[in-house]
Amino acid sequence: MKTRKMLLCLPLFIILVFCGSFTKGSSYNNEESRKIFDYTYNMVFGPQGSSLSYNVNIIGVLKVDGSIWYKDKKRKFVESRYKSWNDGTKEYWVDTKKKTVTLYTAGKRKKERYESKFSFNADDYNYSHKETKTTYEVMLDARRDVKGIKHLKAIIDKRTRAPKFLKIKVLWFWTTVNISNFRSGGISDDVFRFPAEQYKSYQMIDER
Repeated sequence: MKTRKMLLCLPLFIILVFCGSFTKGSSYNNEESRKIFDYTYNMVFGPQGSSLSYNVNIIGVLKVDGSIWYKDKKRKFVESRYKSWNDGTKEYWVDTKKKTVTLYTAGKRKKERYESKFSFNADDYNYSHKETKTTYEVMLDARRDVKGIKHLKAIIDKRTRAPKFLKIKVLWFWTTVNISNFRSGGISDDVFRFPAEQYKSYQMIDER
């Protein structure tokens, strides 16, 4: 149950994958790697919005797949059991097994204590990257005493710059994420509107 709660945090971090413009060569310094990170961070969180599908595997024991959308402060993710819509004002969490919809003020949902295990601050890492024939590989290694994510490796398609694979180390275990259907831009605000009609039979819980 504890690990499953941690899965709820993963959509917030799996999009921290790094692509961008590269010069020729097989290795790069920390400064250039950080520029690559910042470039794609803006691709994901910029006003144009972004979306992707993911398949998560936690230490080979628990697996989950779904899709996630971002635009400014808006968020949406959809999995088989859990779904969430955040339109920047209200945040709806749907549990299809319990048939409940929990309503929060956007940004005010009380976080599970396990979510802190996935804390991330871009300034807390040393950056490096290299390339193969078809991909770029970007590595982030946490500096001493940094809590949360300890190591992150992203594989990016060299031709399209789309993220393909993510490997994250938190505490003692590794989580892998396969990424597909990445899209930057063209995300309508309609995506983040909660489809109330679809869940009118669910129990509504107001936590605002």
